[in-house]
Amino acid sequence: MCKTLEPLTRSQRNPVLTDGYGRAVRYLRLSVTDVCNFACAYCSPDLSAGCASGQECTAQELVRIAGALVRLGIRGVRVTGGEPLLRPDILDIVRSLRALDPRVDLSLTTNGFRLSRLARGLREAGLGRVNISLDSLDPAAFKRLAGVEGLAAVREGVAAALTAGLDPVKLNVVVVQGLNDAEVPAFARLTQDLPLHVRFIELMPMGQAAQTLGPSRRVPLDAMMALAGPLEAVARPERPNGFGPASVYRRPGAAGTLGFIAAVSGRFCETCNRVRVTSRGMLLSCLAASEGLDLLPLLRAGATDRALEEAIRVAVAQKPSGHAFGGCSGARVGAGLGMCGIGG
Repeated sequence: MCKTLEPLTRSQRNPVLTDGYGRAVRYLRLSVTDVCNFACAYCSPDLSAGCASGQECTAQELVRIAGALVRLGIRGVRVTGGEPLLRPDILDIVRSLRALDPRVDLSLTTNGFRLSRLARGLREAGLGRVNISLDSLDPAAFKRLAGVEGLAAVREGVAAALTAGLDPVKLNVVVVQGLNDAEVPAFARLTQDLPLHVRFIELMPMGQAAQTLGPSRRVPLDAMMALAGPLEAVARPERPNGFGPASVYRRPGAAGTLGFIAAVSGRFCETCNRVRVTSRGMLLSCLAASEGLDLLPLLRAGATDRALEEAIRVAVAQKPSGHAFGGCSGARVGAGLGMCGIGG
């Protein structure tokens, strides 16, 4: 059942960064590149594609956009891509983002392929935690899902992240019927002795998934939980560090946790607190937004900080009540960019 949000009147709106339905926006997903070295089955970017010269934001432009949002009340910044660790200036970007405000929860999502050589540097630059996309523990299945060989490198990246002190270290597993659903028990066992936090995610109808995999490949959450069990519920802390929309559990006596994210069936739009900025400077107020605000022309035309902040306020005020993945009214499905272009 879809929950209907009523738009606020002008007099009801809060001076902090809120949308037209009264939801406070506190979380930014900042894509630093739309280039990726993987070709995942549910995303499948063109490995030869990238941004044309001059289209991708410079590090300074990305940090300036993030700075405007932090001044408007953003308290969590997640660096994404594409694959963010492909940017040669990624350590400088993380360092500059940390300098914006030491109170900001700074995290990063990566496929982990280059993480073993960068984990320590990222931690020293100020990164707090990391999410690593890992959809299979079997080399052959990994290659089918990721489009490349690389499981050993990713597992080295996981170990390096733990050694570097990034906390928490999460593994994001998009569960696909017939491709990796049988591996749910193996992923769950990883948390028994290691302080890893595995997150099982419903397949979303975006990008390649919408075209070739289809809704029949989405695994229901109750099926995932049955495969992962036995489970004990974990109480949400008053100030959660990265719980996000997951329902979190622990296997008895386990060092880590298991989370389940109902990205489609759960429909948590009424509590959505995030916006996205693509590597080309497009502000998207919803994962499924059909259009957004292009901030790059403003930056390159010499807009003041105040003008930039006001443009962001106007765009966020137009955030839709919800996506249309589950058949509800709201934003149309997809912005024509796919997951790689949007930043997850």
